Amino acid sequence: MRSVLPVLKLLPLLVVVVASRTSFADDYRDLFAKVDPSVVVLYTVERVAAPQLRSGETSAQGLGSGFLINDEGYIITAAHVVQTADKVRAELVDGTQIDAKIIASNPVKDVALLKLASMPSGIKPAKLGDSDKVRVGEEILVIGAPYGLSHTLSVGHISARHTNDGSVLGEVQAETFQTDAAINQGNSGGPMFNRRGEVIGVVSYIRSRSGGSEGLGFAVTSNAAYEALFEQRTPWSGMSGVLLTGELAAALNVPQESGYLVQRVASDSPAARLGLRPSRIPARIGQQELFIGGDIILSLNNISLAPGKMREMMEMRKTAMKTGSVAIRVLRDGEVITLDAPIPGR
Repeated sequence: MRSVLPVLKLLPLLVVVVASRTSFADDYRDLFAKVDPSVVVLYTVERVAAPQLRSGETSAQGLGSGFLINDEGYIITAAHVVQTADKVRAELVDGTQIDAKIIASNPVKDVALLKLASMPSGIKPAKLGDSDKVRVGEEILVIGAPYGLSHTLSVGHISARHTNDGSVLGEVQAETFQTDAAINQGNSGGPMFNRRGEVIGVVSYIRSRSGGSEGLGFAVTSNAAYEALFEQRTPWSGMSGVLLTGELAAALNVPQESGYLVQRVASDSPAARLGLRPSRIPARIGQQELFIGGDIILSLNNISLAPGKMREMMEMRKTAMKTGSVAIRVLRDGEVITLDAPIPGR
């Protein structure tokens, strides 16, 4: 009888643990049903370099996630999902697909704002939460379309809070949450919810040796996303590129400390209307794999492109995109030329 008593004493505790886990599961089901209608799957089409083809390019399809934020059909997603897209379609929870227009995009902070071309009835937008109040250890939910499996739920915790306020292009320069929730290709741009059903983050990227989820996912905080898209909105340029410095800049004969090698340009984008040429020749320089042969941007409105001037360049870029007036010096086919065509408003 003595051997049974300790077990009997533990039974109330076991009942509490089991009941708590059941309660959490019920909460997840209810919370998922509440917030899932705000989540959208994003399908993109863009042109990519294809040197083996006579045209030198082909179309490629992309996949991402996003979420509705108001009754007007605005959607927040990750900038890298749509930055060079020629076309974006959003699929709602009921399967309806609607074209979406890119309103703003900030590749440095990896957030973008879209707007549905038409408004269906019954839209249920998500509510943005205050990410400053989030504490490490809190439970979170991520909903997205990993590998195309739409409206997939994963659960985890806030593992850490990071702030990258560097001045080098190519890095996500925003406050982010680190999470152990499963994040894979297709989750990018999707919402991270707290237990109250508020969006506290926008899924951005993972760190992985295998290419899949290894418990190191990162999401731009909701406050950082709101600031980038609504308080300091950066109009969409439709261009992606690679910052050239040091030996990489020297190898491509950049006539100054650094330059920005254009990789892709979306059709009918401000960058395309300026006449910027994308790169199409695959190359490997040192450890860097990239495409070469396109324009290398040297300056914007007489501000030379350099790592120490990235913030100044971003402010100048926003001003230029808003006013529709910009002069860009580029290195093209070994010669420095100036592109100063006006930028039509979108």
